[in-house]
Amino acid sequence: MATDTVTEVFEEHRSVLMGVAYRMLGRVADAEDVVQEAWLRWSGGDRSDVREPRAYLVRVTTRLALDRLRQARARNEAYVGPWLPEPYVTDFGDVVPDTAERAVLADSVSLAVLVVLESLSPLERAVFVLREAFGYPYAEIAVTLDRSEPAVRQLAGRARRHVEERRPRYEVDPVERRDLTERFLAAATEGDLEGLMSLLAPDVRLIGDSGGLAPAPVRVIESADKVGRFLGGVMRKGVSDATFRFLEVNGGPAFLVLSGDKPDSVFQLDIADGRIQCVYIIRNPQKLLSLVAD
Repeated sequence: MATDTVTEVFEEHRSVLMGVAYRMLGRVADAEDVVQEAWLRWSGGDRSDVREPRAYLVRVTTRLALDRLRQARARNEAYVGPWLPEPYVTDFGDVVPDTAERAVLADSVSLAVLVVLESLSPLERAVFVLREAFGYPYAEIAVTLDRSEPAVRQLAGRARRHVEERRPRYEVDPVERRDLTERFLAAATEGDLEGLMSLLAPDVRLIGDSGGLAPAPVRVIESADKVGRFLGGVMRKGVSDATFRFLEVNGGPAFLVLSGDKPDSVFQLDIADGRIQCVYIIRNPQKLLSLVAD
């Protein structure tokens, strides 16, 4: 296989490999490292017996991500405060034209689902990602993970039940979600606490992730009163020289807060019944670097 063909084949499948690695790890930098390692193995290895490059590359990427996921468990146990996935800019563009497929991919990469996936075992997470997000047959997943097909089916069933029991059941029109996100930002920037409170569900939750590297709640805040008071304090304090940029992360609208030219935080909202059910705030500076590049 010529060098240019080797590169073209890999680039054709890069977005899928990145999608698998990120859903496995919840970290953009780690996923990029895994995809780069997959490239090195693809470009420098013996490809003479590779009949289906996509299947081969997904297999290599999944196994590399599994190794890294097992190593990351200890790191997460020492994390300060709530952990949220690193925000991942999603733009399926013309690659995923089908509305149903787009919805499945967006849901599988949502912050809420990725938080639940953190509680799965590495093997369960791998099976769930390959089966539920990308629709791979059980037989192919079995080959990828070097497990029997019955064992993979058992892992898939256990993972699916776990996720369904714990994932939020929010089904929202993307236009409504964008509208509420814009209204939330407008109320916050105008110091309109009453308007902000009107957007919150009574049992709203706020989850802040800073890893101890920036000010953020060290516990989940629950109820409209407590979340409102916290957001009111944030509004009063403000961010020096703040600007805002809307973007799509993890399959939904969000906004990036910049202090000067430096990223300060990312806000994303979960919506149901016309009210905000959950506010995610990511302030860990290590998790915002990829957004600035975009």
